[in-house]
Amino acid sequence: MAVREETRPGTGAGSPPPDFVAAVAAMRSAPLRPEVLCEEIPAPQRIAPHSFALSADVTVDDVDLGTGRIILLHDPAGNDAWQGTFRCVAYARADIDPELITDPMLGAVGWTWLTEALDAHGAQWAAASGTVTRVATESFGGMADEEGTAQVEIRASWTPVAPEAPAAGPPDLTPHVEAWGELLCTAVGLPPVPEGVTPMPSRRGQRGR
Repeated sequence: MAVREETRPGTGAGSPPPDFVAAVAAMRSAPLRPEVLCEEIPAPQRIAPHSFALSADVTVDDVDLGTGRIILLHDPAGNDAWQGTFRCVAYARADIDPELITDPMLGAVGWTWLTEALDAHGAQWAAASGTVTRVATESFGGMADEEGTAQVEIRASWTPVAPEAPAAGPPDLTPHVEAWGELLCTAVGLPPVPEGVTPMPSRRGQRGR
């Protein structure tokens, strides 16, 4: 399967550089829980010379509980705002109990779901930023009998950092994808995988083939 790589007009970027190819291979090989159905999607254009994207749904008993995506951006020339040459951009959305929508700690807790997942999987990261948004829906008129719903949306970006000197090669993106998958599962309320149990790889790429 070819790497989904976009080139900004006028950048002169050609074939994906080896560091980017290695990073994409690590993302593809990251093990995810069986509840996370993951697939490759077209990467956004015009943001960086090279990009790659994954999308996932968290499904339990054929019910979709949450969704998300993670995008890898790469600019070999570096980006001052990123503080590096790579950048991860992630999104997660999950249904939550409507009573939680007014919890003043929901935003802070949602952000720690991400940072704790990155740390738990041993991901090296820097320059993180993002938002946590709560969305409540009420129905009226002919739909007044429908119960209200609530969702939490987490949007974040961070710079993956190589564990050693730059000469060691690109940062390992595997733990970053694993952390993103854990973020999705935590957001929908799935219990953590017991210590010592290795999650099975997801049915990556099966959807949309």
